[in-house]
Amino acid sequence: MADRSDQLAPRPAPKAVREAVPKSPRESIVTGEVPPPPAKRVRSRMARSSTLGFMSGLITFVTLILLGLGAAVYMGRSEFEDPGPLKETKVVAIPQRVGLSEISDILAKNGVITYDLVFTWGVRLSGLADRLKPGEYEFKAGISMHEVADLIADGKVVQHSLTFPEGWTSEQIVARLLENTMLTGKIAAVPEEGSLMPDTYKFERGRTRESLIAQMKATQERRLAEIWGKRVDGLPLATPRDMVVLASIVEKETSRADERSRVAAVFINRLRKGMRLETDPTILYGLYGGKAWLEGRTITKADLAAPNAYNTYKNAGLPPGPIGNPGRAALEAVANPSRTNELFFVADGTGGHAFAETIEEHNRNVQRWRLIEAARRGGAAGAEGEPVAQGLGGLPAPAGARPSGLATPTAKPPVVRPAVTPGGGGAAAPRPVTPAAGTPATPRTGGATPGAAARPSGQTGAPPAARPPAGAPPPPPPPPPPPAAE
Repeated sequence: MADRSDQLAPRPAPKAVREAVPKSPRESIVTGEVPPPPAKRVRSRMARSSTLGFMSGLITFVTLILLGLGAAVYMGRSEFEDPGPLKETKVVAIPQRVGLSEISDILAKNGVITYDLVFTWGVRLSGLADRLKPGEYEFKAGISMHEVADLIADGKVVQHSLTFPEGWTSEQIVARLLENTMLTGKIAAVPEEGSLMPDTYKFERGRTRESLIAQMKATQERRLAEIWGKRVDGLPLATPRDMVVLASIVEKETSRADERSRVAAVFINRLRKGMRLETDPTILYGLYGGKAWLEGRTITKADLAAPNAYNTYKNAGLPPGPIGNPGRAALEAVANPSRTNELFFVADGTGGHAFAETIEEHNRNVQRWRLIEAARRGGAAGAEGEPVAQGLGGLPAPAGARPSGLATPTAKPPVVRPAVTPGGGGAAAPRPVTPAAGTPATPRTGGATPGAAARPSGQTGAPPAARPPAGAPPPPPPPPPPPAAE
């Protein structure tokens, strides 16, 4: 049997293992050969040169782009702020529902701006792109793009004006509205007489006619309430409408602002005494309505006798309604008339009127006026001092219309009423009117002298006198014209 110890003895390790095992402590801390580092990857000089060239080119390109953008922004900003190409003021319309590009194109085509692209980007960078408004704009000469953008963004459209003279009827006002091509839309119906306030109104192109009528009505209501609230006590007027009716008559009766309150006082005094107003314009309105002042018309004896609710020679009190749309000054004159006892007035030959408290004084004024007219026309006049019963303004009153207590005349000339000037009455020449505060004076045509012959169309001065009957004695030489009544 083999020795058991030989079997238990360790077998020798392989040579490689024996060599790896340290032989001593010193050998265990001493390292062997260090393995070499990995081999470096050597790039070619050509590759390095290509990369550097690319980076350098990229940086140069970006730099040039930035410089170009900066120059473009600088030049664009200068162009946006500098004076523009317009040589004179020009009006340009910006339509509804158009965008910034279309607006830029419209402005460029009209010569307001030079470069539409600069304007487009300038507006966007200014934050105004969403604020541009349609309308009609007036651009001054040399206006810059920035100023153009601000003007359109603020909506400062061109304001047009339309003037309606005091005393015009609603039908006349509607006709003027329809003639204006800046306004749009139809008018459903002619407004009620006296419901509109004549004045000068501002509006932009494209405004509707109905909206302007609504503004005129609102202005009338506001001013009427204000003036009615400041009226003097004791007026024989029950309602604001009564004041409008009488003011419309005053508007047609005098061409002079300094006579309005005095003419109003005559009518107020006659109403207090129960006397008929005896005023020609009411007859014309009753016969022709809103067309009464559109052309020259003659009041005949048949007109005086015809059924007419507006005939103030036959009917007492105020007529059924206004005969036009009175202005503010006429309303104020009726609300605060002059403190007089005068009951009559007649033309004095100077464009004004001679006023009287008694029929005797009034007849003398009438005879003086007839002599003045006869001298102007080279015709004959009635005898000096011959008593003639007159209506309010100087023409013979119709039967039954004579004020109480008047004597029957010894000689009564025939009723002759020449035509009333279109657009108004007595004064043929346009006259300035004192407008409401803050509004420009508006031209207007005067009203007919009450009862006293309205002037023929185109004739200036006072109305012509009626000629005496055939066979009347020749008149004495005419005296010089009297001074104007104060």
